[in-house]
Amino acid sequence: MRSVQIIGPAGLALLLSACGGGGDYRDTDVPMESVSQLDVERYAGTWYEIARFPNSFEEDCAGVTAEYSIRDDGKITVVNTCRKGGLQGEVDRAEGVARIVAPGQLKVKFVKGLPFEGDYWVLDVSEGYDLAVVGTPSGDFGWILARGPQIDETAKDRAREVLRADGYDVDQLHWTEQGT
Repeated sequence: MRSVQIIGPAGLALLLSACGGGGDYRDTDVPMESVSQLDVERYAGTWYEIARFPNSFEEDCAGVTAEYSIRDDGKITVVNTCRKGGLQGEVDRAEGVARIVAPGQLKVKFVKGLPFEGDYWVLDVSEGYDLAVVGTPSGDFGWILARGPQIDETAKDRAREVLRADGYDVDQLHWTEQGT
């Protein structure tokens, strides 16, 4: 296993969003709101990427996960994992740090020494904290995350509706290959 600076959900992509340079996935004239409350302790743990809007840093990634853990200083460690080329592919990981800036809104930094942080907005999280929809105000990035590698059609419909309501073109979603 090697460690490189490729990034899955909430990673360098968010850094890039601060600089521009993603896709045109969201009508930014549509107001976007994060959840009004986020229980970070319940949000912590492993999330499987169910879908994403295409981006260069996750190209050819399968089995993508994001793990969040609360640090003693109140910040959140983020570890993104991707398998390049398929579920049996080489594992790439990136570690970053997030800080809460408002309810449901985080700033994430993956490259030490650089002043850039990316937006990470939780647009929706289910009552059981088993489904989350994440986006960026720029609309360059967005993800559907779940606690398991698969979700049913009802959950997919709910997540797509959240993205649609926030101005995203859900027809551009890429469904991530995950194991069972």
